[in-house]
Amino acid sequence: MKRPLVLSALLISFLAACTPERVRYTNELKQEMADSKIKRITNADMVETVDNLGGKVTTVLEKELTTQLQKSTNPAERAKLCQLQNLPRAKAIAERYALDIRLLGKADIQNKGLSTKEREILDAYLYSAKQKSTAISNIQKITDTSFVYNAPVPVNSVICEACFGKQETPFAVWHLGFNKREVVRRMGNTKKKKQS
Repeated sequence: MKRPLVLSALLISFLAACTPERVRYTNELKQEMADSKIKRITNADMVETVDNLGGKVTTVLEKELTTQLQKSTNPAERAKLCQLQNLPRAKAIAERYALDIRLLGKADIQNKGLSTKEREILDAYLYSAKQKSTAISNIQKITDTSFVYNAPVPVNSVICEACFGKQETPFAVWHLGFNKREVVRRMGNTKKKKQS
């Protein structure tokens, strides 16, 4: 008689311990679960997402950097701005989207820290600038897990002269390094918003 009573008491206490209030999902756990879902994503989807994000980010960065450069005449301050220091929006965007954001110039064509593909793209941008033709943004898949979005800065922008001095051909290019996982995450968020 006591045995069924003890078993019933144990079962009730076990079930009481498994209430929904006890199971709490953190934002990180929810994000990790969403990331681990199987998704079918084509290269075209990836390129489209990188292109959209890259275009929006470079527009914001260019506006912020131009505004800050116009406010300052101090060469040391301008040098920091050109290194994208002291730009709160640039820092916030880099953190939010896990981006590698840089401003590249003519010297970076020889920079061994960049991939061969990207140095070739920079050389093509410089050639285009010398020919005074309009260049467009470019997306390259660098590795299986990374993409680079490059966009030329307009030659009449204060950025070219302020960041790279007087050049025969005004030249500057935005470099945005995207992590594939973050791009896929953004694609998932965009599709959810479209469905709502």
